Amino acid sequence: MTDPAVPIISTHGLTRRFGSFTAVDAVSFDVMPGEILGFLGANGAGKTTAIRMLTGLLSPTEGLATVSGFDVYTQADEIKRTIGYMSQRFSLYENLTVRENIRFYGGIYGLSNRDVRVRTDHLARRLGLGHALDSQIRSLPLGWRQKLAFSVAVLHDPTVVFLDEPTGGVDPVTRRQFWDLMYEEAEQGVTVFVTTHYMDEAEYCDRVSIMVDGRIAAIGAPGDLKDRFGAASIDEVFVRLARGGEGRA
Repeated sequence: MTDPAVPIISTHGLTRRFGSFTAVDAVSFDVMPGEILGFLGANGAGKTTAIRMLTGLLSPTEGLATVSGFDVYTQADEIKRTIGYMSQRFSLYENLTVRENIRFYGGIYGLSNRDVRVRTDHLARRLGLGHALDSQIRSLPLGWRQKLAFSVAVLHDPTVVFLDEPTGGVDPVTRRQFWDLMYEEAEQGVTVFVTTHYMDEAEYCDRVSIMVDGRIAAIGAPGDLKDRFGAASIDEVFVRLARGGEGRA
């Protein structure tokens, strides 16, 4: 059982260097169970490298980090079993049906055949996809595919789900529906760690972290950040920090 008072993600001085280049520079932050953290930054700011370390795909150069209580250096396999992940690129197999994709990922996550059947029925009802279970993924509209990919990423009840620009290319209505799905998971105690280039989506997060040149330039609730920087929107805060106008927090 996850302790709501203990951070589900914790980093202290987390650093990753590639030769003489420092991609992530002494990053420190905590994320609590059920929190939605928006992880923002321009291309090359270090977001992807940080996520790769937190998901057990890349070992840090120095610093400390735990995810779901597991150490990123020594327990990467345990981390991978307790998290969900949805990549920036579409993560389902387009030549398989909806049902086949769910069965495939359920097997990867170690779910029993019975659990897969039960969760397939629940997912179909939740998304209104019962009519399309035996349709190939490629035949579904992009918005439905993205919502399905998210639902598959949380099929095994992870403690944390990492989402890399999950709403790219979808229409505003579908984006709002996608966020409703995220809120539902957060209400169940799942931590949502999401990157996005849509600054209006940052306003939906409990807190926002803005990376600049490998460091966290600011982190806090959207309203607090806007007050701190005297800005009307997170977009204004982001642009100001990305241009170096306010330095690093």
